[in-house]
Amino acid sequence: MYPVYINSKKSVAEGIRISLSKACENPNCIEISDCCKHLKLPSAVEVHPFIHYVPRDFMQVGRVRQLMQKIADLVPRHPERVKKQESQKVKKQELQATTLTAGTSSKLGKGGKKKR
Repeated sequence: MYPVYINSKKSVAEGIRISLSKACENPNCIEISDCCKHLKLPSAVEVHPFIHYVPRDFMQVGRVRQLMQKIADLVPRHPERVKKQESQKVKKQELQATTLTAGTSSKLGKGGKKKR
């Protein structure tokens, strides 16, 4: 299973295999592997020599699709992803706080004519 199969940022032509409502944003192979372990499924991260090659097995779509949907549900809750999102949220709040305190300056918003 390639991460592109469940990536909500991709189109069908680019390789997504499940509906956008069930897909997740930018999953990676480590998160997918961890989700497989959580589901007690054997998995191994492999690097394919043909990066743009996406194998298609139309005979097994039903079973694979269920796996992809379950993993797409789990990836957004992956501990590393959650930790990263929380740290980004804290940084954003800190930036907003510094912007608010800097915004009390009396010169803020006073624009004059520019000298030529």
